[in-house]
Amino acid sequence: MSHFAKVTRVPGDPILGLLDAYRADPNPARLDLGVGVYKDAQGLTPIPRAVKLAEQRLVDSETTKSYVGSHGDALFAARLCEQVLGVTSPLLADSRADATQTPGGTGALRLAAEFIAHCLPGKNIWLSDPTWPIHETLFAAAGVPIKHYPYVGADNRLDAEAMFAMLEKIPQGDVVLLHACCHNPTGFDLDHAQWQRVLEIVRRRELLPLLDFAYQGLGDGLEEDAYSVRLLSESLPEVLITSSCSKNFGLYRDRVGALIVCAETADKLTDIRSQLALFARNLWSTPPAHGAEVVATILGDPELKNLWLAELDAMRGRIADLRIGLVEALRPHGLAERFAHIAIQRGMFSYTGLHAEQVRILREEHSIYLVSSGRANIAGLDGERLDHLAAAIARVCR
Repeated sequence: MSHFAKVTRVPGDPILGLLDAYRADPNPARLDLGVGVYKDAQGLTPIPRAVKLAEQRLVDSETTKSYVGSHGDALFAARLCEQVLGVTSPLLADSRADATQTPGGTGALRLAAEFIAHCLPGKNIWLSDPTWPIHETLFAAAGVPIKHYPYVGADNRLDAEAMFAMLEKIPQGDVVLLHACCHNPTGFDLDHAQWQRVLEIVRRRELLPLLDFAYQGLGDGLEEDAYSVRLLSESLPEVLITSSCSKNFGLYRDRVGALIVCAETADKLTDIRSQLALFARNLWSTPPAHGAEVVATILGDPELKNLWLAELDAMRGRIADLRIGLVEALRPHGLAERFAHIAIQRGMFSYTGLHAEQVRILREEHSIYLVSSGRANIAGLDGERLDHLAAAIARVCR
């Protein structure tokens, strides 16, 4: 008898599968624009200098490897809340907001999903179309019913009016997941006036916003990217926020994130956090401490924080330059106007507008790896190879 006889093989993650195919490609000119990590001019995903210095400080001063508890490192939580909500946030002054540390932003989303499934039973979660694919599978795994609102139209442009129209129809009390900045996978962000429209609808419809905030500092700036989060959290009685330190601190493999809850009262926040501690205990017991301590060390030291901010500004500037550079590289091919949206998108990713067959040709004939939807990781580009990429895109667009 085989206990495992009926266990079948399932397809691997399509994005990570692209990485395997890229690594197996013998072409020395291959280009990986699939996996969402930042790369420098040498094609490496660097460890920020501020992180290395903070780590050395921890090596010299750390005295224990004991558990940190289900809510994680309290100092990390306090300093991350200040970064996300603002040092002068009225929510923090009134003890109406706090963070539960999680294994990355994905862990924060899963913790939010558990909370919705068990404490808000029967509520749907509304995701943008398109959204990060793991949003779909993660909430489904927790048993949360999934619905969608339109975000990008067939013309590969942000369709805010269609989004607003659907938000008006969402049942009262449902949860709506909103990308706070640097929308993944499209790169199209709402402007301030559009966020005001979202606030008006969410308030009137009594919806619960869940803001996915994975790219703070990689769009328009650390403070600028927090506009939507602070607008909604200071204007509504209840908000959920998932935060990640993977991209902006370069701590991808250390899994550093948090679920921030904004509640109507300090007493109700305590009730909610008691539930989160229970869910976290059953999911991962306690989160890993190292990366969170690194972040807390950097945010608590003015010299290290200034160094980190400079490094973050450099990353953001490089991504913006690559966006503009790619559009300019496409100009000699007569494609600058067709792909002009790449320059105005924000964050690491771009919905290029290339369709699946064009993506296949780029991969098979040019060793250029994109997700089949046409999403490209602009942060993975090599500035010296923009002309090469532009020429390949021109060939598949003939």
